[in-house]
Amino acid sequence: MKTIANVHQYEAWNGYEGRHWAENQDRYEAMVGGSNRPLFEAARIGQDDRVLDIGCGAGLTTRRAAVLAPRGRALGVDLSAPMLECARAVAAEKGITNVSFEQGDAQVHPFAAGEFDVVISRGGIWYFADPLAAFANIGSALRPGGRLAITTPDSTGGRVGTGFPDIFRIMGEYLPDPPVLATEDESRALTTMATPGDIATVLTGAGFVSVAVEPHGYTAMLGRTAKDAADFVFGLGPVRHWFRDADADTEHRAHEAVRAALAPHEAAGGVRQPVSGFVATAIRG
Repeated sequence: MKTIANVHQYEAWNGYEGRHWAENQDRYEAMVGGSNRPLFEAARIGQDDRVLDIGCGAGLTTRRAAVLAPRGRALGVDLSAPMLECARAVAAEKGITNVSFEQGDAQVHPFAAGEFDVVISRGGIWYFADPLAAFANIGSALRPGGRLAITTPDSTGGRVGTGFPDIFRIMGEYLPDPPVLATEDESRALTTMATPGDIATVLTGAGFVSVAVEPHGYTAMLGRTAKDAADFVFGLGPVRHWFRDADADTEHRAHEAVRAALAPHEAAGGVRQPVSGFVATAIRG
């Protein structure tokens, strides 16, 4: 039996949430893939590096790390069995032999001490119940002087000043309580690693040095049309959870409100949401 600290997340990523990502991995990649370039530029993976990918999901970032380190190797760790199944299948299909995947909770996973030269994570660090404990454990997997590179959304989600609608706020008008993107404790929003100061505090507290946090921005592809984007958003695990007790008419009206709000943002390239985030780098002390 694996040790799991983040039980709520484990259940979600091995239930509907994980299956939805696995079945729609191209859609999700279009939504979050804008972080790939800044992540790998920051990671500076060398040909001999041993790379650990935290929250690897369906494995695209782990496979890319393995390709960048042909004389090294890459290990992806994630809570989600459905997503790891996809990750292994695609790696085998592409013939990438220096990559492997393990199911585990990185907050408590028994990593071998000093096993890796580089740790990366594309947003996968946003879900820890105890970020300080998690990064202390992840840091133990790095050799002294090893590098950490992570990306994480900022606390505004990139909406401020862009004119793009706050679709979660719109949904909230049809719910008895405001929607919360929660971690282990559903009363706590995912904001612990969403500001430069908080990121630096957590990483420094976990024993990292030379912490640097830089902003970056990209656009997330939500759908081909406003209706397609609304359909996809209402299929997300948290949104399904929020509307679990709502009647069909309430959910339909919320869906229509989101679709109408997204309609002015339709373009030839689809509905694209501006997103702002951070790239953080650090060295294991």
